[in-house]
Amino acid sequence: MSVAFLIEIGLDIASAVLMLTGAVFVLAGALGMLRLPDFYTRLHAAGVTDTLGAEMIILGLMLQSGWSLVTVKLALLGLFIFLTSPTATHATANAAYKAGLKPLLTRFRPRAPEDQGGA
Repeated sequence: MSVAFLIEIGLDIASAVLMLTGAVFVLAGALGMLRLPDFYTRLHAAGVTDTLGAEMIILGLMLQSGWSLVTVKLALLGLFIFLTSPTATHATANAAYKAGLKPLLTRFRPRAPEDQGGA
């Protein structure tokens, strides 16, 4: 086995690990979008999916593509996502809050006084 072959195998393994980790973050974000209770927590799940999941997948693709123009394009795409995704998430949350959408601050909603059966 030559050193070049071992380096190639190592890059393939690192690329696969990064892409699988990114896919796990994307799946976790999708599950969070379905399961979380209010708009703000769902927005957080979407932001994690966009930023961390996509970045990991892009890094894995960069390792897979080697040194080429494709790597430069992927790096620019990753930089664009890294800068715009958190900004867009923050702007969306800020607009929702200013529009009057209040966050759910308790896990369980308190019962109305008439539902408690007492005084």
